[in-house]
Amino acid sequence: MKPASRSSGGFRLYESAAADRVRWIDLLHGMGFSLQEMKDVLQAWWSADLGADAMSHLRGLFHTKLAETREAIERNRRIERELLEGIAYLEACKVCSTHESSSGCVRCAQDHGMNAEPALLAGITSAPGRTGRGVRGGARAVTPPGFVKLEEVGRPALRMGLPDEARARNARQSGKEQETR
Repeated sequence: MKPASRSSGGFRLYESAAADRVRWIDLLHGMGFSLQEMKDVLQAWWSADLGADAMSHLRGLFHTKLAETREAIERNRRIERELLEGIAYLEACKVCSTHESSSGCVRCAQDHGMNAEPALLAGITSAPGRTGRGVRGGARAVTPPGFVKLEEVGRPALRMGLPDEARARNARQSGKEQETR
């Protein structure tokens, strides 16, 4: 944006429409638009032969951003659930009578009011060579970390933690695939 003029003290002076443009830029930036995308929107708008074409392009862009926003909201809701589960689980730790180091938490038999540790905690307490908590605080052996094929990294079961049976099945399948190589 170019200033309309300068004051006698050298300050840039803008027209009132500049404030609208700054609010528009801030709004689009908050929606995840880059400055280049904003520039492209303006160029598409002002270079359209017909107003209906400009509106159609803008409508399509808004639909795309709406879909992206809804996906982000759902991702954030999953994160919120994970955090709430972790906090609820950790509330039981307030009354813990153990005076051990954090390694004692790995063998904790405290009833945390859940069937299993939330994924956020299971990842911390399942250090290699240790045991983690399973159902109702009972100790279970933790599968040591191993190599995972790149195409399996995005699978929800691997990201969110697997039940013991599924984890064992995957470990057996991975072992067979490595043997055939």
